[in-house]
Amino acid sequence: MSRTKSALLGALVLLAGASGTAVAAVPAAPAGIAATPCTVDYKVQNQWDTGFTAAVTVTNNSAAKTSWAVKWAYAGNQKVTSGWNAKISQSGTAVTAANETYNGTLAPGGSVSFGFNASYSGTNALPTSFTLDGVTCNVDDGSGGGGGGGGSDPSGRVDNPYAGAKVYVNPEWSAKAAAETGGSRISNQPTGVWLDRIAAINGASGSMGLRAHLDAALAQKGSGEEVVQLVVYDLPGRDCAALASNGELGPTEIDKYKTQFIDPIAAILADSKYASLRIVTTIEIDSLPNLVTNTGSRATATPQCDTMLANGNYVKGVGYALAKLGAIPNVYNYLDAGHHGWIGWDDNFAPSATLFKQAATSEGATVDDVAGFITNTANYSALKENNFTINDTVNGTSVRQSKWVDWNRYVDELSFAQAFRNQLVSVGFNSGIGMLIDTSRNGWGGTARPTGPGATTSVDTYVDGGRYDRRIHVGNWCNQAGAGLGERPQASPATGIDAYVWMKPPGESDGSSSAIANDEGKGFDRMCDPTYTGNPRNNNSMSGALPNAPLSGHWFSAQFQQLMTNAYPPL
Repeated sequence: MSRTKSALLGALVLLAGASGTAVAAVPAAPAGIAATPCTVDYKVQNQWDTGFTAAVTVTNNSAAKTSWAVKWAYAGNQKVTSGWNAKISQSGTAVTAANETYNGTLAPGGSVSFGFNASYSGTNALPTSFTLDGVTCNVDDGSGGGGGGGGSDPSGRVDNPYAGAKVYVNPEWSAKAAAETGGSRISNQPTGVWLDRIAAINGASGSMGLRAHLDAALAQKGSGEEVVQLVVYDLPGRDCAALASNGELGPTEIDKYKTQFIDPIAAILADSKYASLRIVTTIEIDSLPNLVTNTGSRATATPQCDTMLANGNYVKGVGYALAKLGAIPNVYNYLDAGHHGWIGWDDNFAPSATLFKQAATSEGATVDDVAGFITNTANYSALKENNFTINDTVNGTSVRQSKWVDWNRYVDELSFAQAFRNQLVSVGFNSGIGMLIDTSRNGWGGTARPTGPGATTSVDTYVDGGRYDRRIHVGNWCNQAGAGLGERPQASPATGIDAYVWMKPPGESDGSSSAIANDEGKGFDRMCDPTYTGNPRNNNSMSGALPNAPLSGHWFSAQFQQLMTNAYPPL
């Protein structure tokens, strides 16, 4: 997804790069030159109307250095506004990046990286010449380890669709939120639009259809960039381990999924009328992880998940969706990756990444159809646990042995998402992929929020007394009591994270507390019943669900009020 400056300096051949930026490329160095004194990899990671973020890696191929300075000049009006890992100064068009006190040593063959934000107007042409301590460098051709960012994207996609863009505020959700006492404090926040059945494409029960949402997004867009967030969610045999979110299609109806669900969505998104929108799609939440954790001989297995593993229709459906939607230049596919309390264990972590790669290379899809992954969709896992870490011990006992952590490698979503991103890259996904984290309901604020670590009486008192996530068990997922709104939606909040998002609209139920007849294909799951004593997937714990909940996706006022009360950061 990133755009890489790709050149060996000499006579320049200009190639078209993303967003119209030229990328310089030239023939290889003449025979007889064994090594160049230095190489520079300059990548524009994010770009918007008035600015960009760049990452630079310098490799020293000459004698060891104890200090260094890299220089280049811009052809346009680019101005560096802030930087990191280097002291960056600018005079006119000339830029100098010198080492910090902690990274001045540069061994032969060693590399150092730094980055910066800059402003510009007009054309953001890439620099064509770099020097290291006054010696001209050749620019890495991006074919080896120096590139890393995947070069220019011929589709014209940007590295991070959220950077420099507004995000669509769904007027239907906004109206419901604003009608609640105190709801106007968050009713202007962007949330996901859920396409969870075929009827939702054209609008079911008087609600807005997909075109109506895209038209509204164009109206909100103005002259800037606008992201529209869609949840694509109607696989055959959907949610094989959770009855509350079962879908309308039977396990074998893969052809109906393709022709009546994905194809019509793709046709609308490909309409040139919407080409100026950045359309983010969250692809089939809770599907592929079920094939890893809820099949075969595991205690958590279900016959429905075994069926979907055997017939391959989850893998085929996800691959087809990625291929069809990924062919549209302004669509950014983010594949659902569960959450830390689901696939953070050793026996789930790597197998999940491998399965995602299988799906992303089936039915005509390739890894280039995946912009990134999303974790914690419609879930409650805390973003960052500050009162304990996975490396802590209490009286010689590891935190991993606590009942809450239960040998998981991760205690929160941020650490999991960053680590899982690395795992995904290791199995063949592009190194430019970014992660989204759904923070709509993982704030866990209010009076029950701990202010410090728990007592060191035992590892359990230490973890339970300090954890922000107040669920009875990390496997509980339905309308959780005590939950609060989490971090507000924002772009580029942390390394490897494209955005914090509210993909699950706060106030929309996860499932009904008791059986409710409906024509939406939604069953009754005991995990949504406050009196339920659990199953192997939540270690036979109480469900922790709120009472009197409506069908999944329907408005749940009591939950919305609780989420505002317990918001963290507070409203």
